[in-house]
Amino acid sequence: MIRHIGTLVRSELRNERRGGEVATVIIPFGAVALLVIPMAVGIETTLLARIGPGLYWAVVLLFGMVVTQRQSAAADRPQRDLLTLLGVDPAARFAATALASTVLLAVFEVVMGVITIFLYDPTVAGWGWLAVILPLVAAGLAMVGTIAVAVTSGLAGRAALAPLLVAPMAIPILLGAAQATEGLRAGAGILRWVLVLAVVDVLLVLAGVLTARPLEES
Repeated sequence: MIRHIGTLVRSELRNERRGGEVATVIIPFGAVALLVIPMAVGIETTLLARIGPGLYWAVVLLFGMVVTQRQSAAADRPQRDLLTLLGVDPAARFAATALASTVLLAVFEVVMGVITIFLYDPTVAGWGWLAVILPLVAAGLAMVGTIAVAVTSGLAGRAALAPLLVAPMAIPILLGAAQATEGLRAGAGILRWVLVLAVVDVLLVLAGVLTARPLEES
């Protein structure tokens, strides 16, 4: 299974490198979204520093849904049938898609983070915690998006249905991330919020693995 996962992840990332959807479309639009807010609220530095982290997570959630719902290399029915004939477990396909989306989301988070720091200059203590928070959020959103795409696969209007599933499922992730960064800004403890993110990720792993085959067969 590990070999299958590695092969599929490389295929997903290779397709993204060729298509460039994240680099040429999603990241620029995310940057524009962060740029528009200061133009709307003015250049009051105290206000911008206070709202910066919250706006950052809102942009990550909004555009992260687009990243996770991009066309997967194994999303088409013929591709899935071929992988099934080759003996690739549905759980391996879930893991590969989620891992590839996690990598792309992590890149998106880092780029948006640099832009947020430049535009909003937020006051955040304990920057080292971000090395834990960002991957946890990226993994959580990636799995939520992967599950939502699998649930809505083959349904009419899936492009509209998937975000409706992602939004409520992503609430614990967004809440944990926002509270953790607010705690860093205030210099308070954030361990409980990091644990919330970790627990949510573990639950999503279990949900994705356990439902991969039933969703594939439905």
